[in-house]
Amino acid sequence: MVNTHAQQMPPIPTDPSVRIGKLDNGLTYYIRHNERPEKQAEFYIAQKVGSILEEDNQRGLAHFLEHMCFNGTKHFPGNSLREYLESIGVKFGVNLNAYTAVDETVYNISNVPVIRDGIIDSCLLILHDWADDLTLDPKEIDKERGVIHEEWRTSMGAQMRMFETTFPLIFSGSKYAHRLPIGTMEVIDNFPYQDLRDYYEKWYRPDQQGIIVVGDIDVDQIEEKIKKLFSPIKMPANAAERVYYPVSDNKEPIISIAKDKEQQVTQIYVYHKHEPVPAEMKKTMGYLAYNYTTSMIESMLNTRLSELTQKANPPFIGAGVGDGEFILAKTKHAFTGVAVSKDDGIETALATLMREIERARRFGFTSTEYARAKADYLSALESAYNERSKMKNSQFVQQYVSNFINGEPIPSVEDEYNILSQGIIPAITVEQINATLQGLVSDSNVVVTLFCPDKPEMKLPTEADIKKVLDDVKAEKLEAYVDKVSNEPLMKEIPAGGKVVKTEQGAFGSTVLTLSNGVRVILKPTDFKADEIRMQGFSKGGSSLFDSKDSIQFNVLNQVVALGGLGNFSLTDLQKVLAGKMASISTSVNTLSETVKGGCSPKDLETMLQLTYLTFTAPRMDQPAFESYKSRMKSQLANMEADPSVALSDTISKEIYGNNPYALRIKAHMIDQIDYAKVIELYKNRFKDASDFTFILIGNIDQATALPLIEKYLGGLPSINRKEDFRNVVEIRKGQSRNVFHKELQTEKATVFLFNSGECPYTLKNLIQMSMLSQLLTMKYTETVREEEGGSYGVGVSGNIGKYPKEEATLQVYFDTDPEKRAEMTKLIDKGISEFIANGPDADNLKKVKEYMLKNFESNQKENGYWMNLLYSFYWENLDRAAGYKELVNNITGADLQAFAKAFFSQNNRIEVSMTSGDTN
Repeated sequence: MVNTHAQQMPPIPTDPSVRIGKLDNGLTYYIRHNERPEKQAEFYIAQKVGSILEEDNQRGLAHFLEHMCFNGTKHFPGNSLREYLESIGVKFGVNLNAYTAVDETVYNISNVPVIRDGIIDSCLLILHDWADDLTLDPKEIDKERGVIHEEWRTSMGAQMRMFETTFPLIFSGSKYAHRLPIGTMEVIDNFPYQDLRDYYEKWYRPDQQGIIVVGDIDVDQIEEKIKKLFSPIKMPANAAERVYYPVSDNKEPIISIAKDKEQQVTQIYVYHKHEPVPAEMKKTMGYLAYNYTTSMIESMLNTRLSELTQKANPPFIGAGVGDGEFILAKTKHAFTGVAVSKDDGIETALATLMREIERARRFGFTSTEYARAKADYLSALESAYNERSKMKNSQFVQQYVSNFINGEPIPSVEDEYNILSQGIIPAITVEQINATLQGLVSDSNVVVTLFCPDKPEMKLPTEADIKKVLDDVKAEKLEAYVDKVSNEPLMKEIPAGGKVVKTEQGAFGSTVLTLSNGVRVILKPTDFKADEIRMQGFSKGGSSLFDSKDSIQFNVLNQVVALGGLGNFSLTDLQKVLAGKMASISTSVNTLSETVKGGCSPKDLETMLQLTYLTFTAPRMDQPAFESYKSRMKSQLANMEADPSVALSDTISKEIYGNNPYALRIKAHMIDQIDYAKVIELYKNRFKDASDFTFILIGNIDQATALPLIEKYLGGLPSINRKEDFRNVVEIRKGQSRNVFHKELQTEKATVFLFNSGECPYTLKNLIQMSMLSQLLTMKYTETVREEEGGSYGVGVSGNIGKYPKEEATLQVYFDTDPEKRAEMTKLIDKGISEFIANGPDADNLKKVKEYMLKNFESNQKENGYWMNLLYSFYWENLDRAAGYKELVNNITGADLQAFAKAFFSQNNRIEVSMTSGDTN
């Protein structure tokens, strides 16, 4: 821990822009005025209540209760809470949601259009009802049992099953051993109604509740409303004590080894348990110093571990460290190391992870490593400071939830920036960082868990083997880490560049520059974010222009090219030379296009453009890094078939695309067929001509500064003026097909995937209609499949229309269910579509969808990402997605949507793929 005494450290000032108060009954509230986005607000209730408070016969009730908050309250009976919120554009599952954890439960009504007092009053009334006035109707409880059973079915994968087997040992003697929020299905299916009411009355009470309202609101008015509405809620007499349950220490290592037939790779977790920061210290500057110090340790050690994965024969597939809660316990923290290992390399991976932690503990970090990590931290801190007036409601809400639940401090961005950058960071030396690590990692309180694939040929280490690895590393004679540093600049030679030969007015207030090498640059300066510039470049062609015999090469191209770094720098050295800069670039060759995506702080625009220049002109080969990639990929892919979702996605791909080489999934046996030189050759082929590239730059751009840099780096890109277009190489199968296959699963489950496709003109009206159709069917299935039948935790519906290589629409429906209900639920999906075609949408639901879309359209106007998508669509697809949008949304009728659905579905292109552990009839 940081060597400070809480009482000697000055307190952290609380942000004066948030009003915090406490009612006489113990309820806490946080209110803040903020106008990002305008005319919207967030309404939250956080409860210091979770599954840890359940008794053994109540396991799952905390989470069950969270579900019941949406199924009837005093002022919003039945479904009326959801109905009302969706009528004002607040969508269930998107803006209206909640989560239950072990120690907390948090509910949110987000992106609320606060355009009338009545809306504010209704949202506060909903929070009030959640706090103290749930109906808990027996009929609704019984309906929800099925929904939660299906949520359990969906969430019960390999990881969750192994948690359930390892927690009793890891948390031996603690209540955390048996308190995963999902609970047990025996309790869920059978608990008496009164048990849920008793839990609600006992724990949902003012002293455990925090109300948070942030947005475009009047703070005084909201405070008055909260006092009036929430003050009458009474604290129960003789209230039960809210206990935070301890986790015991251990002298000897606790070792837990679990295996599962559906686990893909071996995951190794090493926990060094330690005490959390005391609550009193969290209020002082010492806590900011502690957080900064642990952040530096994580950053520097993760960089060292990342370097090891670049070796030709890497000791693990990947590894990292972090400091925080011990898995799910607030009362114990842990410095945690994680490694993903090869099947036959568990002990090597564990030993390497332990060795690097031990090396850092014994010898510390070097001053050059610290200088880079500090530069990155200061850069991120400065960026947050620059964005301080652009923060969104959701960012403030998360801070206040953390303050209420965990006592995390909430200084203003200005105060935090000044305290850290001017006081704490300059004063903390690398020696202090090294001393902190020694306090986090000790020889006792060690816990090791292994999550492994379960297959006969795999030999797992024993507990004794693991202990021997730990002892051997402690006894090893280690040497200090040597930091290889280069002062070489990112680019030794600056290109001659080109010139702007034409300037035109572009779409949406943009400027279009044509450079002398043919490159087209679209500039749109915005003030939505102070510290952000985004870039996207694209050109027609992609892998569609490659020969199908090279399918293995072009299907791994994006991963393999990224391994080598750029110019004179390996990937590791590139990170070093970019320390303190906020600039990144990535390239990809897609089926129909080659693209460049980048982002930077305005001060680092030149660095981003230099990286762009290097990605075109100087991709770098790194043979050891490539050998490492092959080794890691073989290990990763070897057990992929164990994951049932892979068998499902493979079958879906085959049903839709056949054995198309342009839709190939790389398998372990193909890795040795990768030809590194060929991959680089294919990449260079796509990026040797920039003359047909369009680059869009959007954000806080100063054109006077940007223009010479654009001319130098984008104008200096190679250009051979070839004329090319993409080819149509991936066709969707037409007609009807059905593939229901049996798969042995560890948890009984059926997964259903229904895929419809058809011709559809690529117009803005059709795009809006497809979005509406998807949303309306989702609402229909939430009502029928989820609520009425308890047949699935949720049905996903997503529709899309593509312009290239031809105008075509797709709509897919996806859900998990009980194998015995699969056929019946699939019929219910088809019935929903048939009824839509016969009768059109429910008029109220259509109104709700329109409200949601119009609300989002308004708030999107101040997002760089939205304008980037608009410009991309305009210059790539020749479609204006903004002109007339509101009128189209308002004017589309139920009859329009009915006709649209009929035209699409009547083409009868339907593929059904279902995977089930049950009967396939």
